[in-house]
Amino acid sequence: MPGAESHYVNRAAWLRAAVLGANDGIISTASLIVGVAAAAATRGDILTAAVAGWAAGAMAMAAGEYVSVSSQADSEAADLAREQRALNESPNEEKVELAHIYEERGLKPKLARQVARQLMAKDALAAHARDELGFADGAAPKPIQAARASAVAFSVGAATPTLAAYLSPRDAVVIVVPAAALAFLVALGALGAWAGGAPVVRPALRVGFWGALAMAVTAGIGALVGKAV
Repeated sequence: MPGAESHYVNRAAWLRAAVLGANDGIISTASLIVGVAAAAATRGDILTAAVAGWAAGAMAMAAGEYVSVSSQADSEAADLAREQRALNESPNEEKVELAHIYEERGLKPKLARQVARQLMAKDALAAHARDELGFADGAAPKPIQAARASAVAFSVGAATPTLAAYLSPRDAVVIVVPAAALAFLVALGALGAWAGGAPVVRPALRVGFWGALAMAVTAGIGALVGKAV
């Protein structure tokens, strides 16, 4: 609509998944590389750990997202089935319930009943799914799509510290990889905030801080284990 303001809430779902996946890929892979390198491992060990962590993390993200979204889809399908039974058994009570929802949102009782009657005449289940259950139109859970997106996002994130480890000299891995990972994390935080229409500084610093903390803890554990064994 001409002159209408821009909103970014419709990007929230895919943006969250993409940023989360890439963020996990960078932090977990970089932390693994730094931890192994701090344990005085060889260059081959470091790259093997990086690639193995990359593959394991991508599969874990895909599996976790698939299970999570499938559970959501199952719950929504069960709710819709219950609602359809209620509509079949007591349509008048369901119409009153829908009208009451509209009254609570500010409509006059007479208008609320008219709106409920007209919407239920067009698609009763859709009206109740949207306004009673809170299911958004066109936002049905897609487990396969979610799993694929998470795996790809994680892989994109994991590729950056792996490439940094491959290109850097063995003695510089514990410096180059965290530096590259932090740079990408800050850029990712800023990009995610920008795509969502939010200020970029705080999200970028927040992502960078937690990434640095994760790598510092892993490096410390790797150094202790390397000395112990």
